[in-house]
Amino acid sequence: MKASLLIGIVSFGLVAGTAGAADIADPAKTQANWKTHCYSCHGNDGRGKTKAGRKAKVKDLTDAKIQKQYSDQQMYDQIKSGMKDKKGKDMMKPYGDKLNDAEIKDLIAFVRTLAK
Repeated sequence: MKASLLIGIVSFGLVAGTAGAADIADPAKTQANWKTHCYSCHGNDGRGKTKAGRKAKVKDLTDAKIQKQYSDQQMYDQIKSGMKDKKGKDMMKPYGDKLNDAEIKDLIAFVRTLAK
């Protein structure tokens, strides 16, 4: 197992022990979904400091001020249906065909644990 993946699993486990983690029904599955669908842009820590994240100008999900700008419903809609810019260009592809409702809700619960 690569060190970065191991660190991610360990850090997810530590995060899953914090407030809000009780809302995550399946932490292992949520970690796998994060790695598969979110990691490339948002990074392991949610800060968006990846090459793809910088290019897409993703927001730092560890910033409590940023998180307060979005309700759980707004996050749900963005994950399920994706996001487009004002010109209609995809900013985030939709994952409604890859993730079920429970998986999306678990990802939202995980994101909520990232706020500092």
